[in-house]
Amino acid sequence: MAEASYPDDLKYHSEHDWARIEGDTATLGITWYAQDQLGEVVFFDPPAVGTSINKDSPYAEVESVKAVSDVVAPLSGEIIEVNEALKDSPEQINEDSYGEGWLVKIKLSDPSEGDSLMDAESYRQTLS
Repeated sequence: MAEASYPDDLKYHSEHDWARIEGDTATLGITWYAQDQLGEVVFFDPPAVGTSINKDSPYAEVESVKAVSDVVAPLSGEIIEVNEALKDSPEQINEDSYGEGWLVKIKLSDPSEGDSLMDAESYRQTLS
């Protein structure tokens, strides 16, 4: 299990999701805290490419040995890529939640939504 970390180059949502915003696209995933609370992830049920997701609404499910949990979108947009490797290796979400454990990539429908997300320091403060 990876050590607790919250990279400074990401933006964070109060529902323990992260976004790596690059121009008009963003890579989304769950934070170290979220995967730690879930425990061992055994299944990821992603939306289909082409699906529209809305900020603050569930868009996928992650199943762990403890529970099935909704993944909440930190930003709105259209799914342009799904991390297919997670079908065979959902444990990547635990092992490398900011790298190989990313969930989906989206084309942003409202890039200004990124302004409402927290930086790493603000997010860390919500955990204490």
